[in-house]
Amino acid sequence: MRALLVVNPAATTTSARTRDVLTHALASDLKLEVAETQYRGHARDLARQATEGGETELVVALGGDGTVNEVVNGLLASGPDPESHPRLAVVPGGSTNVFARALGLPNDVVEATGALLDALRDGSERTIGLGLAAGTPGTDDEGVPDRWFTFCAGFGFDAGVVGRVEQQRERGKRSTHALYVRQVVRQFLGEANRRRGMITLERPGGTEGAAEIVENLALAIICNTAPWSYLGNRPIYPSPDASFDTALDVFALSKLSPAAVARYATQLLTSTPERGPHGKHALSHHDLTNFTLHSQVPLPFQMDGDHLGLRTSVTFTGVRRALRVIV
Repeated sequence: MRALLVVNPAATTTSARTRDVLTHALASDLKLEVAETQYRGHARDLARQATEGGETELVVALGGDGTVNEVVNGLLASGPDPESHPRLAVVPGGSTNVFARALGLPNDVVEATGALLDALRDGSERTIGLGLAAGTPGTDDEGVPDRWFTFCAGFGFDAGVVGRVEQQRERGKRSTHALYVRQVVRQFLGEANRRRGMITLERPGGTEGAAEIVENLALAIICNTAPWSYLGNRPIYPSPDASFDTALDVFALSKLSPAAVARYATQLLTSTPERGPHGKHALSHHDLTNFTLHSQVPLPFQMDGDHLGLRTSVTFTGVRRALRVIV
């Protein structure tokens, strides 16, 4: 099988020696080309070129969730076509690796490489759904390019946390779970809109129903799978029913008072695949194909843990059977 290995040399949990060993292991079973990323967005460009070339059958992403997101956006640059586009495989090399773990892959690079080789020999793969975020027509953000995400997006509070973490990493801090917890506290203390939310969820009506509009939301988390993330080894399930086999799930809160935050943070930390957060300030929707989030003021926006700046409106689409993945 002709394959491209896209390597992020800055991946958190891999060394140059480890990457060399993994490359040799993959090359023993694949006709392998190796490319290291050199700039932000390079993994997307490499995957797009491999797709357009028409000869590559498999693209392997060695890195964290950000690298995987770029590769996916390169593979789907011309739209989803799982039958003709290269398959995707992932070797987790980041600090959290939500997408790889949601697929059931080991969170260790060596074990994951072994599992990948076994899956390739067995022909084991699945076709998964993805989320697509686009600029909303008629708004200031309508010209924003479409972008795919693999496991989550966030508008408001959680995206602000991601932005704070990225700032700390640019200053040389390591990406640790303690760092995330500190930034959650700082984001809460600095949150200007926690008493009255600025977000409106607009969901178009079906053939028989009217459009649904929910106003004054303080945060919104969009999930394409479960769990949403991990704190250490503890999975967190704001939307336990989210799945790669369905469209998108939304979890939102209408209030971020200290009491509400304490309640829902506890529920998140104790959430399970059977039960997520619930209560009068919580909103949950399952298997949404199309919806839009608007904000009265520009708010932080993130996808797959990558902070994308401020937005006032984002339109989401859940696309079933968008990409073939080796598992």
